[in-house]
Amino acid sequence: MEYLATFYTHYGAMCYDKHCQKNNIPARMQPVPRSISSSCGTCVRFTAEVPPKLSEHEDMERCYNVTANEEYVSVEG
Repeated sequence: MEYLATFYTHYGAMCYDKHCQKNNIPARMQPVPRSISSSCGTCVRFTAEVPPKLSEHEDMERCYNVTANEEYVSVEG
């Protein structure tokens, strides 16, 4: 599944992107879509079997499932 994670800071997004790269998780940083509110303007879009647990990534604000229609559904975690 494809997910999009927002972060409280740009640094948090950079750290999560680096975490994905180290763990061979396809990911890329991008601007936060206008339809999503975020504390910082950068998010990470990635592919994973299951969404990450927010508690494991202290700077992650929220995680969304990206649907085929490019809609964002909040994932509890």
